[in-house]
Amino acid sequence: MKLRFNWLYFLLALLIFAIEVLIAVYLHDGFIRPYVGDFLVVILIYCFVRSFVQAPMIQVALAVLAFSYLVETLQYFKVVKLLGLEHSRTANIVIGNYFTWTDILSYTLGIGFTILAEKLITGNKINRIKENTITS
Repeated sequence: MKLRFNWLYFLLALLIFAIEVLIAVYLHDGFIRPYVGDFLVVILIYCFVRSFVQAPMIQVALAVLAFSYLVETLQYFKVVKLLGLEHSRTANIVIGNYFTWTDILSYTLGIGFTILAEKLITGNKINRIKENTITS
């Protein structure tokens, strides 16, 4: 694992963060906000980590997924209330209050999508390099 700044991942993280803020502020529906928001948040965290950490894609993806599961588990045990932070808006937003299996599913699908997208993008890069090498 090496530390190295990557503008592409950082810009993707900023874009997804902006989308998450727009969802939080303007959407109060029963699907996009709860499910798409959770789907996107793991992609946001993944892109943010990849902005600074150069490590194998699967390792980063699984670490982000484990972190997301940890946060959800903390919600199950009502850690915000246990820490006396139930009146803290920031703690309630960052950690959350309610454990749900659909959040776990959304995180898992988000990381699955991320891995698939990375493999497709990386595969296309490798194929282009091979094609350029063969034709040169």
